[in-house]
Amino acid sequence: MQHDPIGPASESGELDPDGWLWVRGVDYVAGWRDATNAAADLADALSSAGIDTTELATRADTDADGSGILHLRLPAPVAQEVARMLRATERVDGLR
Repeated sequence: MQHDPIGPASESGELDPDGWLWVRGVDYVAGWRDATNAAADLADALSSAGIDTTELATRADTDADGSGILHLRLPAPVAQEVARMLRATERVDGLR
């Protein structure tokens, strides 16, 4: 069986068999489910923090070993806002 190539090697044009070959006995569905749940958790957390998630795009996938991978696409200003919020949280945690 094959699935869509993932990872930097596929984007560079190099052939990475681990990126497109499914291995018998590896539970890819569990990894995909974990990534799907992570996407929902992330979107919910961002939305709860007041971040506009209307342009957030996620795609659940798995790595060759079956572990979940979440591909995330969001506008640069949204990423910058998330980074600012994380830094502010880090400063507050450092004061405790």
